[in-house]
Amino acid sequence: MLNVRRLLLLTEAAERGSLTAAAEALSMTTSAASQQMSLLEQEAGQPLIERLPRGIRPTPAGAALAGRGRAIRRELRAAQADLDSFAALDQGTLRLGSFPTASASLLPLALTRFRRRHAGIRIEVRAGVLAGLREMLHTGEVEQALLWDYEWNRIDDPALMLTHLLDDPTVLVVPADSPLRAHPTVRLGDLADQEWIIRADNHPVADVLRRSCRQAGFEPRIAYSSHDYQEAQAMVAAGLGIALAPRLALTSRRSDVRLLPFASDVPAPTRRILLARARARSATPPAQAMSRVLRTVAQRFAASDLHRAQLGAVRRG
Repeated sequence: MLNVRRLLLLTEAAERGSLTAAAEALSMTTSAASQQMSLLEQEAGQPLIERLPRGIRPTPAGAALAGRGRAIRRELRAAQADLDSFAALDQGTLRLGSFPTASASLLPLALTRFRRRHAGIRIEVRAGVLAGLREMLHTGEVEQALLWDYEWNRIDDPALMLTHLLDDPTVLVVPADSPLRAHPTVRLGDLADQEWIIRADNHPVADVLRRSCRQAGFEPRIAYSSHDYQEAQAMVAAGLGIALAPRLALTSRRSDVRLLPFASDVPAPTRRILLARARARSATPPAQAMSRVLRTVAQRFAASDLHRAQLGAVRRG
């Protein structure tokens, strides 16, 4: 059977392209790492790395074995996270993952409520994009994470247990004096001649805009690419264009813009806000308590959105 520590050494060396760097990462001397690599090659019965003038390169067999090593390393880290979770339960540590929209809307209220009830529990929050948050869940770096998805990119991961917290509708952001406010309903197909503010850097909301407009029969004309929602609101307020955004992203709304809901038959997608944890690990008591708080907070946000929609319908009527 292959030695796991030597296999992890091969994995580090393949990723870093250097046996010296791998040794440093694993707190070994270079000479010890070289000896261990030689022993691993003896166990494997074939060369696993090619020693170059500067660094190393894995052989095809070494690359395949390093891939297995990455999976083993992930499981070992997850196992350690399980142990740390049990060991730290007395002092109460909860590790959460979140994304920017949730961190600016749902999470602050949830954290405030949680701390009032469980003041002795320490909370660590890690922010990330969707792929990064899922990896943190798999490795045990976080115990729970707030995630999101749309109909066309549903999270389909049997290793994760998902709890649906709420639906986050897409809304139209317009200037406060926009003539569009006088319309009883807004239809995306009627906005083909508008200029649009879009999110930059391949942001998911940019994909939402393009998909929705194409489904409505036109290609959006982009006037500005923003890097956050406050910047997008500022450009809308200045009259440069209009924008699509998830409702939760606009909890800090400027006074000089308005949010308009779409008609129910308009192809403006709703995203799901989810709470996820690794299925293979049982939720700790702090995680269970946070789940209850997040569900309560999500219900409050959902009820608030329903009230806004009803109030808007009354005013337009």
